[in-house]
Amino acid sequence: MKFISTRGEGGRLSFLEAVAEGLAPDGGLFVPEQMPDISGRLKNWEGLGYAELCFEFLRLFADGVPDGELKKIVSESYKKFDDPAVAPLRGLGGRLWMLELYHGPTLAFKDFALQLLGNLYEYMLAKTSRKINVLGATSGDTGSAAISGLLGKKGVNIFILYPEGRISPLQERQMTCTGADNVFPIAIDGTFDDAQAIVKKIFGDNSFKAEWGLSAVNSINLARVLAQCVYYIYAWLKLPESARERAVFAVPTGNFGNVLAGWMAWKCGMRCGGFRVATNQNDILFRLFNTGVYEVSEVMPSFAPSMDIQVASNFERFIYFSENGDSAKVRRIMSEFSKTGKWVFEGFDPGNFSASRMSDAEIPAKISEVWDKHGILIDPHTACAFKDLPDSPAVVLSTASPAKFPELIKKTLGFEPKSDILEKLKREKIVKTSMPADAEKIRAFIRERGIR
Repeated sequence: MKFISTRGEGGRLSFLEAVAEGLAPDGGLFVPEQMPDISGRLKNWEGLGYAELCFEFLRLFADGVPDGELKKIVSESYKKFDDPAVAPLRGLGGRLWMLELYHGPTLAFKDFALQLLGNLYEYMLAKTSRKINVLGATSGDTGSAAISGLLGKKGVNIFILYPEGRISPLQERQMTCTGADNVFPIAIDGTFDDAQAIVKKIFGDNSFKAEWGLSAVNSINLARVLAQCVYYIYAWLKLPESARERAVFAVPTGNFGNVLAGWMAWKCGMRCGGFRVATNQNDILFRLFNTGVYEVSEVMPSFAPSMDIQVASNFERFIYFSENGDSAKVRRIMSEFSKTGKWVFEGFDPGNFSASRMSDAEIPAKISEVWDKHGILIDPHTACAFKDLPDSPAVVLSTASPAKFPELIKKTLGFEPKSDILEKLKREKIVKTSMPADAEKIRAFIRERGIR
């Protein structure tokens, strides 16, 4: 299988080439040239363990990686999860389930893709004499998960940009207390959207990208999205057969990568009732799916900081598929949006998407309601997905451990959730670099600290 850019000018790359590139040279995102049909395979996949299912799905895309090697990569990627199911599906009574995606080493759903991506990098570097500099931006969880996936990997330095003061203290400690010489957390004076724009600008400099062997860990990297498709299929196969085709997945959403992964699984033949895009008060996607207008507004800090995003990078992939692969139109839309911060979709059809919005005032109340009704503790991002659930079978994706947000939980419920992993970090020294939101200064920092 080959991979092409959403903007049509990035060539036809192999799986490993697309993973290594991250962002396409034309500024677009890589997508499969065609989506495989898994509908006839799903019956045979019932009963598979998580790693086995992941292998069966990824081998449909990972041409060039021998099955034996791919199986090792996948198996190694899920050894650090603390639940034998890896992604346990918990029944909450009636027609409601919760998919727990926080059992990885950094206690967030990003571990599913970034443990795998780290091992893919290790495999690629072992086959060559290359060295790479990984560059990413995070609104909270991506950075720590990327760092965890790359710790101890030879020939890799990692630079993660995050908005100073706009992530939780424990999220920051997960990135800044590793003690690793190849990890460079950079706190910028700005928002996540500023950090993401810097990353895209630097990746757009093809000569600098080639000189320093840059690769991406954000969900602009196709391997991230493909790896996340797996837990939707895994959950779907765990549902009662009578509920599968009607089940709606409610997904806390910021950069659109998580919910896009479910939608891509649906495009491959995992028939379900649809996808509910759950936003916080930074509601660009809620507004889009209800009005057909995609328009940036000011980023407002919230109780669910990983969703404090206005420019959702992965939405470009959705546009590409929705426009039937019309790359010229994708280029036109993205160019206009980049200039004006707005695009109006004529005759917009949300398809099998719906959306919800939750304000900061509502988040603590929802955490309390779920605790009282179901006896389970949820984090503020997951809380957003519990709003206005449809009257049909529903699966809420729980994307982070509540232990990462102890202050809000304690204020809401009167007790503080704890994690041994996070408690150890409280005793470690924070090591970070604070910088302005300036691409040239970040580029200079990579020249100073990068590996090649």
